[in-house]
Formats: sequence, C-alpha cells, structure tokens
Amino acid sequence: MAKVAFIGLGVMGFPMAGHLKTKGGHDVTVYNRTAEKAAAWAEKFSGKSASTPAEAAAGADFVFVCVGNDEDLRSVTLGENGALHGMKPGSVLIDNTTASAEVARELYAAAKENGVDFIDAPVSGGQAGAENGVLTVMCGGDEAVFERARPVIDAYARMVGLMGPAGSGQLTKMVNQICIAGLVQGLAEALHFGKRAGLDIEKVVEVISKGAAGSWQMENRHKTMNAGKYDFGFAVDWMRKDLGIVLTEARRNGAKLPVTAVVDQFYGDVQAMGGNRWDTSSLLARLEK
Repeated sequence: MAKVAFIGLGVMGFPMAGHLKTKGGHDVTVYNRTAEKAAAWAEKFSGKSASTPAEAAAGADFVFVCVGNDEDLRSVTLGENGALHGMKPGSVLIDNTTASAEVARELYAAAKENGVDFIDAPVSGGQAGAENGVLTVMCGGDEAVFERARPVIDAYARMVGLMGPAGSGQLTKMVNQICIAGLVQGLAEALHFGKRAGLDIEKVVEVISKGAAGSWQMENRHKTMNAGKYDFGFAVDWMRKDLGIVLTEARRNGAKLPVTAVVDQFYGDVQAMGGNRWDTSSLLARLEK
C-alpha cells in the first residue's frame, strides 16, 4: 500500500481515484477545486480530502493529477499551494491530464529541481474506461520511475506503456486522437450514406464490422449514432481542446494533418449547433442537420 494523492475529480478523475482506493488498496487523499465534490468522494470511498493541492500531496508517495488543460495543470502543480510545494523528495508526480508535450517537459524539469520525479501519463478509454478501471495509459519519463509507478497506475488501467522520455506520453495521446478523429468522421459518413441509400444499418454493420472496416467506434457507437443519441462519453469540447493541442504540435514539428484539421472544423460546426457536450460521435448530427 502506498500513500497517494489525487488532484482533480472530474468525470475521469473521480472514478480513477476510487480505483486507487478500492482496487489498489492505497491510502488516498483527494483535492478538487469544488470542495463539495472532494467531500463526496471521501464519503463514497472512505478516503480523505484536502483544502489545497499542496496539503493533499504532503507526505504522499505518488501524486496524480487529472485536470482540464495546461494552465489548470500549472496552477495545481506550480502555483501557490501547488502540489510540488508539498511533495516529499523521491515521490512521483503522475499527470493524467491530456496536455501539451511542452508542459510535460516543463513539469519534468520543475519536479527534478524539487527532488521529485515526474511522469506524463494521459489516458484513453473515456468515462466508461475510467469507471470500469480499464484505461489505456501512455507514459513519458524515466524508465526506473515508470517501473516504480506502474503497479500503482495498474489500479485503473488495462494497458500501461512507457513511450519514451518526458512528453512522449502526451505525443502518443496526440496520435491516438488523430486516429479517432478520422475514424469517427468516416463512420459518420458511412452511416449517413447507408441511411440515404435505404439500407438497414444494423444489418450493414453486422456484416462489415467483421471485416477490414471494423473498429471500436463502429462496435460501440453505431447504435447510438443511428438513433441520434449523443450522450455517451467524451465531449466535443474536450475533443476540440485535444485537437488544438495536436494541431499546435504539428505546426511545431512540420507534420501534415489535413484530415485532422478538417475534422476539427467539423467539430466546430457541432459546437455551433449547441453540441458542446455531445459525445464525439455527434459528427453524424452535422451531416443530418
């Protein structure tokens, strides 16, 4: 059992912290900007809550963070009462936020200056993956630190991999989001075409999902998409945030991402339709409006 802090109890962080307590058996203290949510977590999981990130991190062996973006991340780690101000030497800061590779490298350096280790560890699998403890975790950092942290991360993960030095986890998450953006747009267009052609979508998917066209998105989202229901996980606002990170990094490294750039604009159209909180499969709604 380790002493663990978890900072950020959104739709992902709340259940992830819960798995660290229940499945991992760790001593967990949480912090959230909305104190009521931290209190609710502590009551549900028989854990503890703290009033600041530094207080939550005090004495912890591992400090997890899962917040909204780069600036939120800097605030809860480097800011006044940030986690790094409370962490003990030799402890590990593990960031599950989907953020830029730049901020990952910045936090790696800041952690080292404070005698602390750092791993960027963004996740994939959405709200359902977090709730079921089967997330994919893409890590960047030092191998020895990763090996220390991996058994703890396993509490909420199905797959955990070290992708390279600091920032590599975030870069791998960008690859993941590029793949998803193209897949969802392709699936949306396919279902739209099939419906316009008068085909029975269920029969079509039953056949093609067993061949080269099959994907997780097809298996898990075609029914809800066909029904025009878009309340199943990762929101459009979050996807646009992630694709913004991807496109910024592409401008930096010279990668050409024409499909990703277009799909990002399509998600902007969905936002204009009022679909900010719809899930990412709502690209179909844009075609059918």
